[in-house]
Amino acid sequence: MPKPVLAIVGRPNVGKSSFFNRLIGEQVAIVEDQPGTTRDRIYGDTDWNGVDFTVIDTGGMVLGQMAEPGTGPSGEVTEEDIMSRTREQAEAAIEEADVILFMVDAKTGLTAADQEIAEVLRSSDKPVILAANKADSEERRLNAVEFYELGLGDPIPISSKHSINTGDLLDSVVAAFPTEQPEEGEEEEMTRIAIVGRPNVGKSRLLNAILGQERVIVSDVPGTTRDAVDTDFVYTEGEGEEAETHELALIDTAGIRRRGRIDPGIERYSVIRTLRAIQRADVVLLVIDATEGITAQDTHIAGYVLEEAKGMVLVVNKWDLVEKDSNTIYEYTAHLRQELNFIPYVTF
Repeated sequence: MPKPVLAIVGRPNVGKSSFFNRLIGEQVAIVEDQPGTTRDRIYGDTDWNGVDFTVIDTGGMVLGQMAEPGTGPSGEVTEEDIMSRTREQAEAAIEEADVILFMVDAKTGLTAADQEIAEVLRSSDKPVILAANKADSEERRLNAVEFYELGLGDPIPISSKHSINTGDLLDSVVAAFPTEQPEEGEEEEMTRIAIVGRPNVGKSRLLNAILGQERVIVSDVPGTTRDAVDTDFVYTEGEGEEAETHELALIDTAGIRRRGRIDPGIERYSVIRTLRAIQRADVVLLVIDATEGITAQDTHIAGYVLEEAKGMVLVVNKWDLVEKDSNTIYEYTAHLRQELNFIPYVTF
């Protein structure tokens, strides 16, 4: 079963990133007093009371009468564009989350922006945990009752900075996660293989080649694959009486770009779905482009696989486009081994 997902949302500068870093146990998200520091979704894994889950930190949501994403008259990215894209990233996290942690500021008190975000969350049909952060004093903890007005249940006064009531908050989060378990015997005999990699390295083409049919759309335009697509098939090994069949499932995934390059349109759901595909898989095929070699983003994706303790096969696609001599394959393999020395069990 994939790990449940918690999305932390709220207006800018309420302490979302500070709480995210405390959960993850390291300084992953940048924390500044300047509103809007976090713009993209940031992911991390943690656990509480034996429950493992994925956490998404999001940029501050600013709603109201905001312009649609675009550029200024000279082609520069406008502040409205940045705010709109940040909002869309947060909305994507809400869409993918199992539970939403709505963080408000007990120091500032209830604002119109909180009311607007609460309205969005009420329509999401997701469990929402309301956390009033910066409740560092008894007075602020008592004043947190004003957030009942949001209509999202009991506000839990916390101080992320001083770890006040964060345990009670996490108890509520874990209790809200879905408890459904697969039916007995469901999918137990099926081996799942996730195909992952950067955009446009040939993941969908590889899946179609394995299946011998056009199961998924193939295009040279990066971002064509939006969802993680599961395809069940039976692989027969050997012939005649010695033939052995294996039930397999291939999972084609959207390409993972570098964090700062994730587009809020086509790709806005891709990262979390790819991470969940890795979690569901037994083996991961990491596809790279032979003409580009292994990149920093390829090793970053390999790191996801290592964190989930999954078997991995490195698939070097577009090998026919590489100029070769008698030593090319040996030199290329040695270079890959060196770049992936942190995951020595990988198969080429």
